[in-house]
Amino acid sequence: MTSTHAFWLAGRQATGETVFDVTSPWDGRLVGQVSEPTEAQVEEAVAAAYAVRDSFAATPAHVRAAALDHVSKRLVERTEEIAQLISAENGKPVKWARGEVGRAVSVFRFAAEEARRFNGGEAQRLDTDAGGQGRLALTRRFPKGVVLGIAPFNFPLNLCAHKIAPAIAAGVPIILKPAPATPLSGLIIGDLLAETELPEGSWSILPVGNDRMPALVQDERLPVISFTGSETVGYAIMDSVPRKHCTLELGGNGAAVVLGDYASDADLDWAATRIATFSNYQGGQSCISVQRVIADASVYDRLVPRIVAAVEAQVTGDPADSATDVGPLVSEAAAQRVESWVDEAAAAGATVLTGGKRDGASYAPTVLADVPGDATVAREEVFGPVLLVTKVHGEAEAFAAVNESKYGLQAGVFTHNVQTAFRAHRALEVGGVIVGDVPSYRADQMPYGGAKQSGVGREGVRFAMDDYTYERVLVLTGLAL
Repeated sequence: MTSTHAFWLAGRQATGETVFDVTSPWDGRLVGQVSEPTEAQVEEAVAAAYAVRDSFAATPAHVRAAALDHVSKRLVERTEEIAQLISAENGKPVKWARGEVGRAVSVFRFAAEEARRFNGGEAQRLDTDAGGQGRLALTRRFPKGVVLGIAPFNFPLNLCAHKIAPAIAAGVPIILKPAPATPLSGLIIGDLLAETELPEGSWSILPVGNDRMPALVQDERLPVISFTGSETVGYAIMDSVPRKHCTLELGGNGAAVVLGDYASDADLDWAATRIATFSNYQGGQSCISVQRVIADASVYDRLVPRIVAAVEAQVTGDPADSATDVGPLVSEAAAQRVESWVDEAAAAGATVLTGGKRDGASYAPTVLADVPGDATVAREEVFGPVLLVTKVHGEAEAFAAVNESKYGLQAGVFTHNVQTAFRAHRALEVGGVIVGDVPSYRADQMPYGGAKQSGVGREGVRFAMDDYTYERVLVLTGLAL
């Protein structure tokens, strides 16, 4: 696993003049070396994508669908190998890495299905008004232009898939920049795409450093930017190119609301287990991990001990061990930041119910109570295995607490009342409301994105295809309708 990895330039393998190391956050071992593209090679990739944009848009749907189906099937065949690679470069427990590969399998399959039915055109009679007699409008979608996809480290395979697969399905060339800490999983997708008959130049995977991202963002030949990452970087990108189309999937501090009607022992056991699992999976490094639990006073005292016990039952350790639930964060610096935020909250009066300890890049699963509202860990996205519990009185107070955040990605509401579910859907300022479960649920075909500071636009294969394209109307005249 320590060989030098080439990158993918306009559909073919290439190497640059320098390499960089990819190391394991668990034990620091060298996982691999990656060749970095030169400036000339980046220019070649962008020029190739720009040159092929019209011909790729005209590629028959069956060609694009077959390529996407091929990648989906090959991911299945290489699941264990890729899961081990994700775990090695990311520190993700291998059981979660296997799940990530399975999700990427679905993303490419969904994209193949969408490629076959996308852009069939919608006909509209215009003779509903006298001025439109004999006229028919046909609306189809066409690419806005080459996409620059910028992927994060926390789902190094699946979030690359969410950039690439919709682009190919819609006939849109794409330049993908994987995260520098975890480029190997994204490069695997190139291995599989290279086995297909997609046109040369229609895709490139360029593992360039973050310091080289601004030049790509500014390039006028890349009019669409799909970015997943931090709020600070995402809005800096949008502000720097206000006339480009930007899809931003940014941060969150996901809330799980447990209401008074969710009160049986079985209810609370289920809620506690789900909350504990999904505040700590990926080491808490998920935009929709559970960061805040907002519990009605009538269930709070019975729920919190269950949450603490379930959190303490999480198995921490070597991510290569299939029994491990919680591995390290992506770096020691990330764990130090989490440590500083928890220490700040504790100094301000928060109670550490469990956890609160760091060991290198690992941070113990942690539950905090009585956290002051102005503490950093309460206001920002912790992106670590830290959970805050808060007592409220009634539904209205619970929903208001969810909305106090500047973020609005997803929220979970534990209730049995369908009327409450619809009130939550109306009241909560988020992109998704998950009823009966944590906010961490995401199906890769559904629209996914946030409100407020959690970003703009939506992912989910078909919704990303809409973002990459625009409507163009054809009006036919003189028809006998």
